[in-house]
Amino acid sequence: MEHRIWERADAVGRRIETSLLGYGCMRFPTLPDGSIDEERAAALLNTAKAAGVNYFDTAYPYHGGKSEPFVGKVIAQWPRESFYLATKLPMWQCDTLEKAQKIYHEQFERLGVEYIDFYLLHSLHAARYDQAKELGIVDWLWEEKKAGRIRNFGFSCHDNAAGLEHILRDQPWDFCQLQYNYLDTDDRAEEIAGDRGYALTEELNIPLIIMEPIKGGTLAALPQDAAAPLTALDPNASAASWALRWVGTHKNVHVILSGMSAEDQLADNLATFEHFQPLNTAELSAVEQTARILHSKIKIGCTGCRYCMPCPMGVDIPDNFSIWNKLGMFGQPDAVKKQWTARFPDTEKASHCVRCGKCETVCPQHLPIRKALAQLQMELDQL
Repeated sequence: MEHRIWERADAVGRRIETSLLGYGCMRFPTLPDGSIDEERAAALLNTAKAAGVNYFDTAYPYHGGKSEPFVGKVIAQWPRESFYLATKLPMWQCDTLEKAQKIYHEQFERLGVEYIDFYLLHSLHAARYDQAKELGIVDWLWEEKKAGRIRNFGFSCHDNAAGLEHILRDQPWDFCQLQYNYLDTDDRAEEIAGDRGYALTEELNIPLIIMEPIKGGTLAALPQDAAAPLTALDPNASAASWALRWVGTHKNVHVILSGMSAEDQLADNLATFEHFQPLNTAELSAVEQTARILHSKIKIGCTGCRYCMPCPMGVDIPDNFSIWNKLGMFGQPDAVKKQWTARFPDTEKASHCVRCGKCETVCPQHLPIRKALAQLQMELDQL
């Protein structure tokens, strides 16, 4: 298993050596009622750890608040010094220091630990960071680090490069977490820092954790024309492995998070990182060609994070977008129509949107959800 040694030590002077592959605990397998399939999920986590994965990333809202307690049960069986635990403070729920402190202490109870290795301010943009600083949350968490309850303090960011720079330069951060993949390299979108954001972390020597390296699974299932440049070089490599290797080729990337929800996904990722190989010049060129093809196909850049859920009207926003993007990317109208008409519950379709806008206030991608839902309903109904 590929590991990365950090230049800096943690709050108690411990050397940091993380597995390049990190386990994202937001997409565990679920049962029909939507709850975590704990038997399968625990087996996935244990298999990953046995293979050398030592970085496990959860957050207060994942799986409707059930991820942290479940992860806590699993890691209780492991020697505490054998893994790194990351979790996040949901800043959109913290309009006072007291609320932040309440959630923070609850997280320790859920996880059953005495310290957290990597603690993040969750889903920051510049304005949200400024509010956290004004409320005293940032200063308080630095004090928690001094006390040893946090070993490394950072943030996850959903902002463009300018917003990211505002946050990065304001504190001596131990690390930061960004969305980065070979489709999200341009920082013109409000929520994407892209290549400029990556370069900033190198310039400031702030270690980088990567989320959404496969863009919510989008890059794991490529249409034939988009995959062609990659398969021409290696017909046996999975599409996901190309995406992960592209991210890992960047030298300041210390952990690449993957939300592995099935055994085959875990097996493929473990194979990629067992003897990790950065992309060479020809491979980088092939990935760039694939990216150009895909950019022309995607309808909307939803990663399936589900921060927009639940919708007050019951619309399953990410699933609607997933079907719509499948239509755009794969061009298989018959298959998409079957999924839309026979397998997708009518009560969860975009037609029930009343344009209240609640979803858009919490979307870390700042997507025009209401407009997109109306458009996708029209297109899918015409199939």
